[in-house]
Amino acid sequence: MTHTPPGRPTLCFIDHDALRWNLRQVRDKVGDKVKILSMVKANGYGHDAVAVAQTLASAGSDAFGVATLEEGTELRRANIAAPILVLAGVYLEQVDQLLANKLTPVVHDVDAMKRLDVEIQRRGTTLHVHLKVDTGMGRIGLPAGDVAHWLPKLKKLNALKIAGLFSHFSTAESVEGVYTKKQLAVFADLVAQLRAQGIAPQYCHLANSAATITQPAAYFDMVRPGIMLYGGYPSREMAAQVTLKPVMAWKTRILQLKKVPPGSSISYGQTFVTERESLIATLPIGYADGYSRLLSNRGEALVRGQRARVAGRVCMDLTMLDVTDIANVQSGDEVVLLGRQGGGEITADEMAAWTGTISYEVFTFVGARVPRIHINT
Repeated sequence: MTHTPPGRPTLCFIDHDALRWNLRQVRDKVGDKVKILSMVKANGYGHDAVAVAQTLASAGSDAFGVATLEEGTELRRANIAAPILVLAGVYLEQVDQLLANKLTPVVHDVDAMKRLDVEIQRRGTTLHVHLKVDTGMGRIGLPAGDVAHWLPKLKKLNALKIAGLFSHFSTAESVEGVYTKKQLAVFADLVAQLRAQGIAPQYCHLANSAATITQPAAYFDMVRPGIMLYGGYPSREMAAQVTLKPVMAWKTRILQLKKVPPGSSISYGQTFVTERESLIATLPIGYADGYSRLLSNRGEALVRGQRARVAGRVCMDLTMLDVTDIANVQSGDEVVLLGRQGGGEITADEMAAWTGTISYEVFTFVGARVPRIHINT
């Protein structure tokens, strides 16, 4: 039986059976020889990084990816023993905390790499790092086109050991275009150049979720699934190539029901005015919970298995639905914002489309004051 905290009923349910299922789909795609680095940055894409990582570790994830040293430290405190890669790198004042927690940083700049090498050498130890190269993302990373400049400098490192080499696809939702193939070719060439110079990282990795699903040539030694672990598809077309299960369901209950006459204004700014006698349900959720204000007059939720449209502007703590056409609605009825109810379903991709964004943002926007209730752990 799932126990929920007393009080305000706005909750996210995190299904660990679905999480394990999605990891198995990754393993089935890549086979036993390719390592899986599970992305759990941004609080596990809003799903609760510690709980997610604990389940993935027990289910066979080989390593974990975080954005910051603080995120990596949180996992270590939760007894996650697998390698943890800090993708955004570290600052020199964080070196002692990095070493104490046995985290693996990414290096992406020659000067920063030199300074880190000096600091590690000064402490009389060594440090495994992953080298980030820019093959066309245009973000952080050593420029692939400047390899003749930075490759010789790798040989001069004393305390840093290049354990990994990786890059980042510019297109996250599809990796079958010409630009992506160019990035793949550039990366493969860099791997060959490093090996020819006697630098052979144990882990070369390039594949995100999309490439894990569709591009075996991008697997190399390790893949970095993110959104697919949480049941999100990089694009709708990929649903034909792998079956994923949504991990998060977001629910609340009707706080108040109110019948209003025609011509009634609902919420701020008079953006919704009733054209008939209407039944309006107020929900205890708002943009402070991560339910985007862009869902105003646009979003939908499930009530008694039927869709109800958001009426008026989403407020900081409250949101209204027009439930006039749904029979037998009662105060206290369950409302599903994300997930299934009866025969209906609202997906993260659908919610993202209403707000002009992507499912990643839908997940990560769910606020800290919304409890995560873990089921099937």
